[in-house]
Amino acid sequence: MNETQRTMRSIIQRIATGPTLSKDISVEEARIGMQANLDDAVDPVQAGIFLIALRMKRETDDEMRGVLDAVRDATAHVVADVDEVVDVGDPYDGYNRCLPASPFLPVVLAECGVPAISQGAEAVGPKYGVTHRHVLAAAGIAVDLSPSEAAARLSDPALGWSYVDQRAFAPRLHALVPLRSTIVKRQVLTTVEVMARPIHGRRKTHLVTGYVHKPYPRIYALLARHAGYESALLVRGVEGGVVPSLRQQGVCFNYQQCGEEQAFDIDPTAIGIEQNVRSVPLPDDLPTANRPGDDIAVAVDVQATAAAAARAGMAALEGDRGPTYDSLVFSGALVLWHLGRERSLPAAADRIRAALDSGAAARRLR
Repeated sequence: MNETQRTMRSIIQRIATGPTLSKDISVEEARIGMQANLDDAVDPVQAGIFLIALRMKRETDDEMRGVLDAVRDATAHVVADVDEVVDVGDPYDGYNRCLPASPFLPVVLAECGVPAISQGAEAVGPKYGVTHRHVLAAAGIAVDLSPSEAAARLSDPALGWSYVDQRAFAPRLHALVPLRSTIVKRQVLTTVEVMARPIHGRRKTHLVTGYVHKPYPRIYALLARHAGYESALLVRGVEGGVVPSLRQQGVCFNYQQCGEEQAFDIDPTAIGIEQNVRSVPLPDDLPTANRPGDDIAVAVDVQATAAAAARAGMAALEGDRGPTYDSLVFSGALVLWHLGRERSLPAAADRIRAALDSGAAARRLR
């Protein structure tokens, strides 16, 4: 065995010893273990055990930091020719209970003077739902840009936004998708991959991501600071995304200047949103599709759902009122307020509405 293989053997001996006897590993050991997976330097069985055992014993803060370090080391990093960048990190496994509006959020932010990117992949577990890539491709947007090409769009006055795919900015990480599919359940990569931070601003880079379960705001804030995000906005969103419920009050978290995260309440009615649905509903006439061997995930036809989300998103950018429009208003207002671009959420919501109603945001789509 070489040194990497001996280290992985030692790591597995400690982390895979059952619920009461398993031991934690250091930041550096977690980095080495994840690096070995990314480099295809250990047996695939050991690679899977590394991720499964960490999950089964519950990853420590140090272990998640170490895995994130390895992921960021495997990421191509580009500094865009703008001072600040907002990085929208929606769940890589996508949506399967609603039409996602968030793929169009960077377009709206760009019209409000905030250069923004979103990131994602074609298909990742555990949900294998509709992703930003699917929706933007259905809208006719290029989704296979290099990190440099994506960054260049941010400095274009007529654009100011882009999408960058994991396949392009972290191909070795993307190569682990088959292994993750074999593991089936969520593991640490699901948590850390949204913090790869492929596109940086010259001065500041801000993270916007979503969560569902209560323990995650602390974890995401911890990892976002570790990854170097100047600020982070953590939204309790539908399906773990960056769009909150359109009909219920909720709780979000944020931090500024790498400080401690703070909780704050949100209420859609306070910014003029009156909806009887939580999110953009799936059309009744969408076809369904079954994945062999999957008894849990909602069966949606990904391509048909992506096309429906693209149509709804493009209509909202033209000022067509409805749940997609309100989703962009709510999430966009949160970002503008978080960045200090507006003093209040109602003022920020009005600014987003103006960008949509004028059709100016739609003109930035391509």
